[in-house]
Amino acid sequence: MSLKRTLLRTTRSPGNEAAEAVCAVVCRIPRGWVATYGQVAAMAGLPGRARLVGYVLQQLDMTTEIPWHRVVNAKGEVSYALSRHGSDAFQQRLLEEEGVVFDERNRFNLERFRWPE
Repeated sequence: MSLKRTLLRTTRSPGNEAAEAVCAVVCRIPRGWVATYGQVAAMAGLPGRARLVGYVLQQLDMTTEIPWHRVVNAKGEVSYALSRHGSDAFQQRLLEEEGVVFDERNRFNLERFRWPE
C-alpha cells in the first residue's frame, strides 16, 4: 500500500487575495453600468494596479457569473487585443444587450455609463 503525501496550504497567497478583491468589486457593478480598470483597482484597494485587474479578468472563464464584461478602458471603449481570442467582440455585445450605446468608432460615453460607485 502506497501513501501519498500532500502539502496542506495553510495560508493564502497574496495573488489570490488581490484576485478576490478585484472580483468582489466587479460583482458589485450594476447591469448597464461600466467601471474602468483603474477604478476597479482603486476600489479593490490596489491603486495604480489597473493592469492587474485586466490580468485577473482575462483569467476568468467567459461563462463565469462575475460580470467581467462591465470593466472597460479609460477611453470609453472595450480593449481589443489578439490575446483576448474574440472575447472583446463578445464583451461589446454583452454591454449592448445591457443598454450601453456604442458609436461608429466602437466607443461609448464613459461619463454617462460609468458606475458612480
